Amino acid sequence: MSKTRKAPPGASMQILRPDAAGIDVGAEEIFVAVPEGRDRQAVRRFPTFTADLEQMANWLCQCRITTIAMESTGVYWIPVAQVLEQRGFEVLLVDAREIKKVPGRKSDVEDCQWIQVVHSLGLLSACFRPPKEIDALRSLRRHREGLVETASQQMLHMQKALDQMNVQIHHVLSDLTGVTGLAILDAILAGERDPLALARLRNYKVKASEEVICKALEGNWRSEHLFALSQSLASYRHFQKLIAEADVEMEQEMQRLLTQNPERTRPPKSNKRTAPKANHNAPRFDIRTEAYRVAGVDLTEVPGISTATAFTILTETGPNLERFSSPSAFASWTMLCPNHQISGGKVLSRRSRPGKNRVGIALRLGAQALHHEKGYLGNLFRRFKARMGAPKAITAMAHKLARIVYHLLRTKQPYDETVFRRQEEVLRQRRENSIRASAKQLGYMLVPIAP
Repeated sequence: MSKTRKAPPGASMQILRPDAAGIDVGAEEIFVAVPEGRDRQAVRRFPTFTADLEQMANWLCQCRITTIAMESTGVYWIPVAQVLEQRGFEVLLVDAREIKKVPGRKSDVEDCQWIQVVHSLGLLSACFRPPKEIDALRSLRRHREGLVETASQQMLHMQKALDQMNVQIHHVLSDLTGVTGLAILDAILAGERDPLALARLRNYKVKASEEVICKALEGNWRSEHLFALSQSLASYRHFQKLIAEADVEMEQEMQRLLTQNPERTRPPKSNKRTAPKANHNAPRFDIRTEAYRVAGVDLTEVPGISTATAFTILTETGPNLERFSSPSAFASWTMLCPNHQISGGKVLSRRSRPGKNRVGIALRLGAQALHHEKGYLGNLFRRFKARMGAPKAITAMAHKLARIVYHLLRTKQPYDETVFRRQEEVLRQRRENSIRASAKQLGYMLVPIAP
């Protein structure tokens, strides 16, 4: 064991958490630091086997530790946190950027000591972690996203094999994995080579004619590419089966969640002007109904928020957002707020923090869908886009959506766009005043048209 490093100068500050420990988590071993005087060795190394984690928890109990901080390192922190929480410790999962050590020599021993010292001074804040029941649903949804991504890769492999044979059917059909596309692929792999016979498998909803499909099905049938096509198609169908099983598991987890309002378990009729388009990769159960039952409010009524976006928000944060004290705190967690960098009274940068917050990404996609929206949010997005450009406008509108979502989930009040009429009236009056001022400057007078 390495020698215990002398505590940094910050240790002379007031200790707010005297029973704090720090853990540096790794894939094969972890380093744990406790305050000086609690044990002959203030820093110990433990393997990551379950028995060793239990031994670590016993040692922390002997050292009279009550609160522990650790970095959110990949997924390696999960079993460590689970063992410690089951033993009654307060576990703070901390963003690594908050406890970044000053430049210098780096080691695992020094890292865990630094975490322990900073945590004892009360300078760390815990990352947001949803409740256990929401955490299980979140893990299933993220796993399903990985399956969908892998299935899409197999579809690209199928298209590559067809391109190498110069079979252009995937350029004629809008969806190669639709009814017509799969029927034609099955017939090709079964040995059918007649373009006319393959074209007759066309579904009546396909816009392309049989003549065009026949031309697209003429190619060079090479055995190696047909083999690759068969394996890619089999893999695609395998992952589709796994996705369906994940949907069943997610639906069961959703049904275990409590109902917010037992009197109303089904959402009211949608007030949106246009019906949402069916998503080919959406879960195969009624997401909108289940999300409404769990959240107590219909998030899909907000323009730009689809059922998939609402489902992502609920599975990432839960239905109440109790951990966030204000809309600003929630928007900051989604990494949609300006990150002001000020030095000498001068603002150096206002760019939002870099990161891959899943709720923030979903809200950005929802903000992009507001371009053709008729209403206050659509008008606001188009004004932002004309004034500051598309990237900044998307971030600003995503920030606006985050604040709306926070209000809905905290108050359980349905979305009502009439509250924005006052803002629209103020904007209309501002435009009118601007036009009148320009006309007066040019020597004209505006006369209103009689209704």
